[in-house]
Amino acid sequence: MTYDLIKPLLFRLEAEKAHCLVEFSLRALNAFLPGALSFLAHRYIVNDESLKQNLLGLQFYNPIGLAGGFDKNATMIRPLSALGFGFLEFGTFTPKAQKGNEKPRLFRLSRQESLQNAMGFNNQGSDKITSRLSQIYPFVLPLGANIGKNALSEEALEDYLYLLRNFKDLCDYFTINISSPNTKNLRDLQNGEFLSTLLEEALKITSKPILIKIAPDMKIKYALELCENAINKGAKGFIIANTSTDYSLLDNQRTFGGISGKLITQKNGIFFEKLAKELFGKAILIASGGIDSAEIAYERIKKGANLVQIYTALVFKGPSLIKTINEKLSLLLKEDGFVNICEAVGADLK
Repeated sequence: MTYDLIKPLLFRLEAEKAHCLVEFSLRALNAFLPGALSFLAHRYIVNDESLKQNLLGLQFYNPIGLAGGFDKNATMIRPLSALGFGFLEFGTFTPKAQKGNEKPRLFRLSRQESLQNAMGFNNQGSDKITSRLSQIYPFVLPLGANIGKNALSEEALEDYLYLLRNFKDLCDYFTINISSPNTKNLRDLQNGEFLSTLLEEALKITSKPILIKIAPDMKIKYALELCENAINKGAKGFIIANTSTDYSLLDNQRTFGGISGKLITQKNGIFFEKLAKELFGKAILIASGGIDSAEIAYERIKKGANLVQIYTALVFKGPSLIKTINEKLSLLLKEDGFVNICEAVGADLK
């Protein structure tokens, strides 16, 4: 059954209910028909030497990763790996379980192939996620732990340090999420003082690479200052960027939550390009936001992205998208005379 047949049925459900159904289906597939994962892997995984890279001491079989937010509780890692991703990021999760914001909090913007979400780090908490990861880690793909603070916590620093301590042996890298618009005052943590303290303490806890996920709504000058300071304090890379709060992009009256998908393709692309001009070569750069094709992924790669992440595009185009992007990327590399994707990274900046 193709996604084109399933999609109309899923879209009859509220967006969050549809996501829960997909999660249930993937978990059931893994639990009761594990052999089906081999079938999926055979269908979706692209094994191409030109797409492989070694970054952060990790082997990436291709540059397409799953962004944080899709698998908040690390319940779908095995089945998601069969869809052809080069790396996976679970979370954002917090030390204690929390319900997140009031429902409804996830909305499809179907005409624009975008989403608007105000989830609020809903997750089952670190204890349950620790139990799941301990059963599968180390994993065949690089796994990133996307970590955040509890909404009611007054000790943000301690929340992040707690998760760093507890997951340092259960992931391959950390993503510090201080850029979600859905936890009150979280974006206020995008400041040099907090990040400096966090990174200084983090390096005492773990040697795993630490990436910072930033918001696309920041002023470029401030974003660059923040990133340069983070590099000096030990950050290994940046995810550029999170969802946007630029509600002028919308044709509805909802002025809350974060916007993802095609509506922010141009905005995040420009933001990435400006930052990459200054940060390329100094840190690993992961492009995120509005990437739904090989052409857009390749454009960001040539502008300095070592890797890219997708999420919203999966909702509208389905799981075959990863294979489609990887196959087309391979062709684009050959057309430009590149033997390996490493040669294409930052080609427009050289």
